[in-house]
Amino acid sequence: MDEVINRIGDLAASGERMIERLRRKAFLPESRKGLEVRIGIAEAAQLLGCSTNRIRMAEEDGRLPSPPPSENGRRPGYDIEQLLHMRDVLGASPRRRDEDTAAIIAVQNFKGGVGKSTVTTHLAHYFAVQGYRVLVVDCDSQATTTTLFGFNPHFNVAREETLYPYLSIDPTEPDLLYAVRRTPWPNVDLIPSNLELFDVEYELAAAGSDGQSVLSTRFRYLKQGLNDLARNYDVVILDPPPALGTISLTVMQAANALLVPLAATTPDFCSTVQFLSMMDQVLRQLADAGIEVEYGFVRLICSKLDSNDPSHAMVRAIMDQTFGSALLPVPILESAEISHAALRMMTVYELGRPIGTARTHKRCRANLDEALGQVEQLVRASWGLASPAPAEKVVQYAAG
Repeated sequence: MDEVINRIGDLAASGERMIERLRRKAFLPESRKGLEVRIGIAEAAQLLGCSTNRIRMAEEDGRLPSPPPSENGRRPGYDIEQLLHMRDVLGASPRRRDEDTAAIIAVQNFKGGVGKSTVTTHLAHYFAVQGYRVLVVDCDSQATTTTLFGFNPHFNVAREETLYPYLSIDPTEPDLLYAVRRTPWPNVDLIPSNLELFDVEYELAAAGSDGQSVLSTRFRYLKQGLNDLARNYDVVILDPPPALGTISLTVMQAANALLVPLAATTPDFCSTVQFLSMMDQVLRQLADAGIEVEYGFVRLICSKLDSNDPSHAMVRAIMDQTFGSALLPVPILESAEISHAALRMMTVYELGRPIGTARTHKRCRANLDEALGQVEQLVRASWGLASPAPAEKVVQYAAG
């Protein structure tokens, strides 16, 4: 027995060392993740909903600083910080009004391999490019989302920097401010995770066996903490564990919207149906216990569709027939660009240049913008606002 345990421990330690090597290689020379994205004036104008002439005029009259020319005399493009400043100066910020409630979106499916963390990080960066203030909360002790943000959960994150000090049965933190970390994106913050967050699972399960009052208190506690923190953000994205446990239930109760990613395979479809059935039963039990769960919207999104695979098309048709308007009409397509970016612990939105061909990158980015833009429209509809983006394809799906 000891030999087996030691062997597994050796494999885990070897894997952690390799992750750190990959992280350091990806983020040289400082071993820290940076953001090298530059946006040309034409794309900036499209994002701001104005003309390039309006941007140039604002630069000429001093309202905006003129970007320095590059070595070849061409404009180098704007970074995200400059783009956010341009939004403020030109009145093109999409931020919610003070009276609007921040969207707290749980990205959840109990089936692994559906791209839950990939959807979470790409959704966060999509909202960031659009100009929203975003908080990502990694609630999964596997910490894939934390890793994609450039933090090694084994070496760079302590238990005291996760949700643990707040969610534990004996909390040491009165609010969640202690856990918020800056990321390379100026308008995206992260509450990271690591393996030690799983200790909360044991604690909450033990408390539930002694009486539901303690467990109910912890459920409400996370919702209260996130609502307090959300005052500084437009969108909060939660990445729960891919299993039905006490942490998942706590997170699901704290959210006010639900996004369910699923791949276009029969096992994923069947698993998602089971997930929805389990959620129905659990939410009814929570309601009976006086714990209310309210979602502004519940939507499913096909997260890994291979447009060249006939079996994917068949399963996609089954999804349409089964879920109707609850299934977002534009899927996220499988793309080598997403896989290559993930290998570098990045999203497609963080790539300074295409990894594959320019055509592949452009097609992938256009699909992500359209697919994730559907979620933006749902969020803005919950605020009683129309989307500033030109994609009107899913307006009819935006009603709760």
